[in-house]
Amino acid sequence: MAEHKAGLTKGYALEHGTTRLVHFEVTGDIRAAISREKQIKAWTRAKRIMLIEKDNPDWRISVS
Repeated sequence: MAEHKAGLTKGYALEHGTTRLVHFEVTGDIRAAISREKQIKAWTRAKRIMLIEKDNPDWRISVS
C-alpha cells in the first residue's frame, strides 16, 4: 500500500491516482489470485460494488 500511495508502482493505480484499498481477498496461490482478479475485472461495476459493500458497507480503508 505504501508503494501505491507514494506513486512508485506503474499501472492503473498510478495513472488513476488510486490510493484506497476497500476490498481484498487472501489466497495461498498466485494462480488462484490472478484468476480471481480476472474474474472480478470481468464483472459489471454494479456487481463489483456489491462485492465491496457486502463486507465493507462504508468503504473504509482496509489497510493503511
